Amino acid sequence: MTIRVLIADDQDGVRRGLRRLIDAQPDMAVVAEAADGARAVALARSVRPDVALVDIRMPRLDGLDVTRLLAADADPVRVVVVTTFDHDEYVHAALQAGACGFILKRSGPALLAEAVRAAVAGESLISPAVTVRLLKHLAPAGTAAAPNPLTVRETELARLVARGLSNADIAAELFISVGTVKTHVASIQAKLGTANRVGIAAWCWRTGRADP
Repeated sequence: MTIRVLIADDQDGVRRGLRRLIDAQPDMAVVAEAADGARAVALARSVRPDVALVDIRMPRLDGLDVTRLLAADADPVRVVVVTTFDHDEYVHAALQAGACGFILKRSGPALLAEAVRAAVAGESLISPAVTVRLLKHLAPAGTAAAPNPLTVRETELARLVARGLSNADIAAELFISVGTVKTHVASIQAKLGTANRVGIAAWCWRTGRADP
């Protein structure tokens, strides 16, 4: 299967660079480009890419608004935010808006390609440079844990998600199949009302249930 990618960035040079990177992957192809947020939303809804790579700062609509609109569609487009800016407020807002990943432009081609594949697989990837800082900032100030809607097994699995383990890693850790892990992850997301795995990790840190 060829992963169809939309690129949204207001800089021509950045779009050209991302296009070269994506088109160089054997399993990906760029199907549309947009120089502003409004055009990105319109193209995503008409072309229906598998993944949209979206910058934060764009004219007409910024990347956060684009992410929020596409994630709210009945048939949502998976969005990976690709940006120069790793400010905490941008990371938090992007993930809360429904982004499936947050990648810094300086992260390199391998990580970007991995983020696209993770989004298609229903997983999420955040640049390592911001992951630990982001999640630790979500740690609760107090000691009282919030109510837990998850089963004991789901809570155990959610903690592993918060550690950044993939489905395969979790399956090996818990001696279960990858299919069973996917079923648990889907159930956890439904119970927590999160859009992706990053939301699960954030919930663990925010409620004091992540491993220190």
